[in-house]
Amino acid sequence: MEELYNFLSSITDDRQEWKVVHKLSDIVFIVLMSILANADDWQEIEIFAKSNEGILRKYIELKNGIPSHDTIQRVMSCIKAETMQTVVSLWHKLLNDGEGEKLKKILCIDGKTMRGSGNKNQHPLHIVSAWSKEDGVCFGQKSSDSKGKEIPMIQELLDVITVKDQVVTIDAIGTQTEIATKIKKGKGDYVLALKGNQPSLHEDVSLYFSDAEFTDGIKEQGFYLKTTEQARGQIEVREYFQTSDIGWLKSKKEWHGLKTIGMVKTTYKSDKGERQEVRYFISSLDTDIYLFSNAVRGHWAVESMHWHLDVTFREDKNQTREKFAAENLNILRKLALSILKTFELDKKYSLKKKRFAISCNFAKFAERIMAL
Repeated sequence: MEELYNFLSSITDDRQEWKVVHKLSDIVFIVLMSILANADDWQEIEIFAKSNEGILRKYIELKNGIPSHDTIQRVMSCIKAETMQTVVSLWHKLLNDGEGEKLKKILCIDGKTMRGSGNKNQHPLHIVSAWSKEDGVCFGQKSSDSKGKEIPMIQELLDVITVKDQVVTIDAIGTQTEIATKIKKGKGDYVLALKGNQPSLHEDVSLYFSDAEFTDGIKEQGFYLKTTEQARGQIEVREYFQTSDIGWLKSKKEWHGLKTIGMVKTTYKSDKGERQEVRYFISSLDTDIYLFSNAVRGHWAVESMHWHLDVTFREDKNQTREKFAAENLNILRKLALSILKTFELDKKYSLKKKRFAISCNFAKFAERIMAL
């Protein structure tokens, strides 16, 4: 955390020097600590900072005291989101320093609309994030004022992040030949979901897996996995199938690096009865049922991150309209999410309760946070 703050101090401040009263690094530090301590809007950030000014002064200068919430918001709107994202990239690097060679990681790409950032006069901000399942860190993001621009946003995101030796997972909206090509040219692999936006390919793959002879053959070859778990008051049985038998696929040549197709059949059992869900995928992975199942199941990580933004950090309630300020808050919430997962309390708490505990006694926990 100290290295992180030192890096904040090195960020170029584009404000007119003679007008600067509060250091940019101090303000970003205040916002991050406030988010960790259960503050959700600009006024709460100011209240937190004023209540804990003495503790904050142990770590930052605060030459001219605590800035007002209007000043904090104004400064946060001056920082480019790309600059703020470098702070998260550094956190990821610090977390992984000294790691040996590891198995391929799952990089989940998905979009989320910040509903509180819109009103009758402007569309809410839509953000596409690349979330690392293993590290719990956002590798990068792109924003737009329209969910309808998600495909080009994914393409732009792939231009600025490193996918080498990673397995990229994307929902059906990202199942595009151009996106598959970008991932492979970046020396990564992909697992892309199939739905109605690729009707012919979806139909061909679903027909293949509907043939019991083929699925029985996949089981015999060992490219089948069955898992059972209890969640949300029901039993969930997942069956994973993967095959490299795709020579028959009409559109095979259109998809750069395509090697396998897969199916996941999920059966939900509860007191109300039983229902089944079937999903299909195309992939550049070799036949490895454990890696394939990890990628498919791992995509849930980005959905979990979005859930935490809304539930743990109450993001959709925040009504920041200014684009840079709203996006920078989103980036810092994701950083706070990663820090909270790393931060251990005396008892096992949910992330939401960790924030509350920190807010109740910031003096006690500040030193431990800075020692991470």
